[in-house]
Amino acid sequence: MSEKKLELGYMDECKPWQVESRLFPSKAGGKPAWLDLENLPPVERLLCKKCGKTMIFLCQIYAPYEENIKESFENYLNNFHRTLFVFICRDPKCCERNNSDNLKVFRSSLQRNNRFYSYDPPDDTPMPGFSLSKWVDLCSVCGCLSQLRCSKCKEVHYCSKEHQVLDWKSGHKKECTSSPNSIRLSTILFPEFEINTEMEELEEEPATNKEEEELEKFKVLEIEGKAGTMPELSEKDLEAHASGTTDEAFEKFHKIVSFNPDQVIRYKVGGEPLWIAKEPLPESIPDCQICGAPRQFEFQIMPQMLTFLRETELDFGVLVVYTCKASCLGDGSYREEFIFKQDVEISD
Repeated sequence: MSEKKLELGYMDECKPWQVESRLFPSKAGGKPAWLDLENLPPVERLLCKKCGKTMIFLCQIYAPYEENIKESFENYLNNFHRTLFVFICRDPKCCERNNSDNLKVFRSSLQRNNRFYSYDPPDDTPMPGFSLSKWVDLCSVCGCLSQLRCSKCKEVHYCSKEHQVLDWKSGHKKECTSSPNSIRLSTILFPEFEINTEMEELEEEPATNKEEEELEKFKVLEIEGKAGTMPELSEKDLEAHASGTTDEAFEKFHKIVSFNPDQVIRYKVGGEPLWIAKEPLPESIPDCQICGAPRQFEFQIMPQMLTFLRETELDFGVLVVYTCKASCLGDGSYREEFIFKQDVEISD
C-alpha cells in the first residue's frame, strides 16, 4: 500500500491458498496469516479487557512502510515486509458504544532477507502441502499461538482451555482418535475474504439520484444494525443525520462513502480519519510505548466490513488505527498499537 495517496480496500471472495502467509495478504475473517512465524503474541496479549476471553481475528493489512527510507535506511530494510493485525472480542456484551476495550491491533515487520520466506516475490499459485507447522503450533480454533494440545491424540493444538473445550464439543470428540487432522472451520470465526485496494476517486458532486439511492441503502444497513449504528436508531434520527442538522460529520461521511459504498478500509499513512460522528474524538494519541515516537493515523476500518462478514451481533461505526511513526522494532515481533472506536451519534 502507498502512504502518499488514500487507498480504499474492498472485500473479494478468495480461495484459502490465496491468503496464505507466504503471499503476504491483506484479508478479513478466517485465521490470521501471521508474518513473523516465531514470535507470535501469546494468548495473554489477546485477551479482551472486558471479559478476559480470547479475542478472534478480524482483519490484517499488508503495508510495507516505504516512507522510512527517507529517515533511516536501516529502518526501511527492517520494514520491508510489514503487516497490521486487528482482533476483536466475539462477545456482543463487550461491544460498548465508543469503547475500544474489546479490540487490539498488532504490528509485525520483517526484512526482505528472512528465514521464513523467499527473498524473491512469491508465485501467486497454489502450493500443496504449505503449512506453518514447520515454524509454530497454532490453535485449531482461532489460529493463534498455542500453549496446549489434546492429551489423547496429541496432534491438535489450542491457545487456551476455552478453545479446547469449544473444539471438543464442536466435533473433535468424534475425530480425536480417528482423524484428528481433519479440516473443520470453527464457528466463532468470520468468513474469509481477501482485501484488495485501489486509489480513492471522488467526483465533484455525486448525482442526486445516486446519493438518494445510496442513502436508502445506508438506512437499511443502519436499521439492521449492520452499518455501525445501534438498533435503537430511529427513522427520525436517520433523517436528522442525513440532513446534517444534528451531525455534519455524519453527512460528510455519507457523502464521501456514497462514491465508493463497498469500501471496508481507508488507508493513508499520516492522513486524517473520516469520522462518522462529531464526537467523541481521541483526546490524545499515546506515543509508542517501545521507542517513544509519536503515533500517526494509518488506516481505518469501515462499518461495511460487518455487512460482508455477515455479522449481526457486533457493531461499530469506524475503527481508527494509529501506529508508531518510526515503525520501530523494539522487543518482540508483534508490537501493540492504538485503536479508537467511534460509533454513530444517536440524537436525543
